[in-house]
Amino acid sequence: MGRSVVTRGTERCEVCQFAHRWCTCAGLRTLECPVQVDLLVHRREDFRPTSTSRLISRVLPASRRHVFSSDLPLERERVIQPGRTLWILHPGGELPPAGATAESLQLLLLDGNWREASRMRRSVESWGRLIRLPPGTPSRFELRSQHNSDRYSTVETLIRLLELLGLSGPANTLRTQFELHVYAGLRSRGALGEAARFLEESPLERDLPGVLRALQERRRGRPAELQGPPLDESGDGGL
Repeated sequence: MGRSVVTRGTERCEVCQFAHRWCTCAGLRTLECPVQVDLLVHRREDFRPTSTSRLISRVLPASRRHVFSSDLPLERERVIQPGRTLWILHPGGELPPAGATAESLQLLLLDGNWREASRMRRSVESWGRLIRLPPGTPSRFELRSQHNSDRYSTVETLIRLLELLGLSGPANTLRTQFELHVYAGLRSRGALGEAARFLEESPLERDLPGVLRALQERRRGRPAELQGPPLDESGDGGL
């Protein structure tokens, strides 16, 4: 991985948390989803710039975010929504059962490293049904080292669940936002080779060409193209 060009003390965008020259906010596309999505975020993960839970919160405004701390237990009543079946996503669970509908589900995504996720799982596993993903393509979350190719970032887990539920529109929109997040992260680290290889298999040039060009210009400070309202590039829509 190349040398980071985002140094301590660099002013960051308050929304996407990237340094202003790599701000991705012009490419933000929000969506609605029939699944209720909740994020249980470890307190340490809450401060990691590579965390994808904040990306989910931006793209899905109806999602809810809860911070996990061992000294401040989370109340079950604050999370569980009556009338929905709760799926808690974790590699130790069972495969998704057939016949589930998006409107009947609530997803609880555990956001933290694998040790932190195991601790969070023990705190909430009695609340619902532990669910794991079936085997799929390797993770594209190149901002962190993955010890196993079948382990995914939080947002990739949600994308795959939406696909399994037949929600291809929201899944595609969220995937494009994830790809933009990873690409901007690689460029902010000065990892030009990795970013170029990542882009070869990315939908960004098709879905967000203007935003991508603005990032590639690498202007210092806040790029003029990224000020004001988002560029008119519709991409895949939500429901």
